Amino acid sequence: MPPSASQVAVHAEALVKTYGSTRALDGVDLEIPSGTVLGLLGPNGAGKTTAVRILTTLLKPDSGTAYVAGHNVITEPDAVRRAIGLSGQYAAVDENLTGYENLYMVGRLYGMNRSDAGARARELLRRFRLEEAADRPSKTYSGGMRRRLDLAGALVAEPTVVVLDEPTTGLDPRGRMDTWEVIGELVADGATVLLTTQYLEEADQLADTILVIDRGKVIATGTADQLKNQVGGERLEIVVGDAGELPKAVETLAAVGAGEPTVDDHQRRVTVKVDTGPKALVEALRRLDQDSVTVLDVALHRPTLDDVFLSLTGHSAEDEPAADPKAKRGKKGASR
Repeated sequence: MPPSASQVAVHAEALVKTYGSTRALDGVDLEIPSGTVLGLLGPNGAGKTTAVRILTTLLKPDSGTAYVAGHNVITEPDAVRRAIGLSGQYAAVDENLTGYENLYMVGRLYGMNRSDAGARARELLRRFRLEEAADRPSKTYSGGMRRRLDLAGALVAEPTVVVLDEPTTGLDPRGRMDTWEVIGELVADGATVLLTTQYLEEADQLADTILVIDRGKVIATGTADQLKNQVGGERLEIVVGDAGELPKAVETLAAVGAGEPTVDDHQRRVTVKVDTGPKALVEALRRLDQDSVTVLDVALHRPTLDDVFLSLTGHSAEDEPAADPKAKRGKKGASR
């Protein structure tokens, strides 16, 4: 039985997908409560795009079940497509049409009348700062403009579930911030968002819950703070004035810290995990001052999602080659 769509917008159990000897998804479970954002994080080739393709009916799983907006993605694909908006890794726009014509066409394909489709197109062009370029062929747009137009296209029909597969790839910082603002507005309006990203600060900023996937398996799930707490502790970092002072700095941080300090000889930096935070920082500075060690910089860092990745997977989000042979193919033929 599918979960209640009013409470759970996306529900998947034991999803498996293989490509030859590669197991792109290996029993993935996920659930997104209605009106929330799930951040799906993982290295290249972890299986994120494969999961997106299954949930948006572009790919059938080898086994497992999935429901989107209360509809089975295998037996009710048309109903799923009517309920979702999709923005893939590659901007799926018709470069021979203007920005306005692209959005108008999407509206008409969704069954809107001419007046409503035109009004919605103009509204979204304003929302994504594309008004001035609205009547230019989209082939004249920059890469960032095409990404914004693609995201606007995913929102034409005001879907209840929005799937964003690395939506800010290729955007400049302003474009990324604009996109974050739009996603926030979507959720405030009651939409549910599945967001895949390799920008860890993006998940930290937007996601209510984060699911970490690696080599086709879910290896962690929780809020950003819960995942950071799994890494444990804060990091105390000291930069000394002279390389000769490093041994004393290492000795001091070993005494106040909760592990073995690490040393960057080139930067004259010593770092150690601490359990007591500000108290450890104050004690370290007191001891270093007593020993006449010159401290050029000091900082106390909370764990980041980068630390979570390294702790859980042993590598960063960019280190793995793509495992899904279809992941790098363009999606211009994909249904929104």
